Amino acid sequence: MGVTSIAQLKCIYTNAHSMGNKQDELEAIVQQDSYDVVAITETWWVDYHDDWHAAMNGYKLFRRDRQGRRGEGVAL
Repeated sequence: MGVTSIAQLKCIYTNAHSMGNKQDELEAIVQQDSYDVVAITETWWVDYHDDWHAAMNGYKLFRRDRQGRRGEGVAL
């Protein structure tokens, strides 16, 4: 039919070194630029942190916290 389509995936990555004080800033950037995938390393989240997906409207959260002590962690 002569139709050409090129799909692009828009991603952002950050090494947060503790997400606590950076969450609002990252949310604003993500919402402004409409990223498809958001990757965060060094979240420093632990089990008692609520899932962040409620604040990140339109995204599903996958996370892996460090077990047994503070530091590290990854979220998509």
